[in-house]
Amino acid sequence: MSALELIQLNLLSPVILCFLLGIAATLVRSDMRFPEQLYHGLSIYLLLAIGLKGGVAMVSNPSPGMIKVLLAAVLISACIPLWLYPLLRKLGKFSSADSAAVAAHYGSVSVVTFLAGIAFLQALDVPFEGFLPAVVAVMEVPGIIVALLLVQRKNPAASSWLGSIKTVLTGKSVFLLLGGLLIGVLSGPQGMEKVAGFFVVPFQGVLCLFLLEMGMVASRRFDDLRKTGPFLLVFAILVPVLHAVLAIWLGAHLGLSRGGAFILGILASSASYIAAPATVRLALPQASPALYLTSSLAITFPFNLTVGIPLYFAISAWFFS
Repeated sequence: MSALELIQLNLLSPVILCFLLGIAATLVRSDMRFPEQLYHGLSIYLLLAIGLKGGVAMVSNPSPGMIKVLLAAVLISACIPLWLYPLLRKLGKFSSADSAAVAAHYGSVSVVTFLAGIAFLQALDVPFEGFLPAVVAVMEVPGIIVALLLVQRKNPAASSWLGSIKTVLTGKSVFLLLGGLLIGVLSGPQGMEKVAGFFVVPFQGVLCLFLLEMGMVASRRFDDLRKTGPFLLVFAILVPVLHAVLAIWLGAHLGLSRGGAFILGILASSASYIAAPATVRLALPQASPALYLTSSLAITFPFNLTVGIPLYFAISAWFFS
């Protein structure tokens, strides 16, 4: 398929159309609102389901290269802030706290972008490794830790990064992903069969509802684009593309399938909007949300969902031709 056909396939999928519907709801000032409890319930469901399916896949189809891929994923997450921090300081002229905050978001990952990438592969009937949800879990934290260490080195008076790390590890996203993985490993395929009617069959429908809400959340940040200037717009589009290309190349050399390397690229290109914002708000209260939330949620997230996913899949063909 051509890149244009891949973009069309992605944009016409129910998952992405629900995201666009959420954006449209905000733009036309619809009175549609998600109850906060429902939003949290949907996120809990998705995170636990991802962990469960990943854990079951790990014991059902153990791969000799899994540990190698997990270590590489940790390395990717940890290295991203190491080059983004000085880039933001020198080219973006950001403060130390703002540079670390933005770098932390791009060092972590977006679970929803991962899910959209999986849905894209399933629509194309492209196989991928079953342990990839474990990759999501291990990439949530390292980049945040490295970014906090960078700002701590520059500013010893910053909030305790150890306390922030604890917040990340016990936070909803990481706790549910790791907990779900453990439950999936311990219960195995037989245990999963008992809850498949709840955690497998309705999964895509729940994801559509969640992305409907995320579309409304992202579009509320569009006004902040005028405050942040052109640098952040260019940064939040070009940096994810670069990260995706490098991660897909690495995945190909690690022996991943095309689908697996593509998903690794999706994760490297994404920016966190759950674990990183919660941690940054606590550890770096002086950092500006207009910078780190606008870049991750209002620019990178919509770009990856609409254009990035088919673009990265087309790019992956270069390494698997």
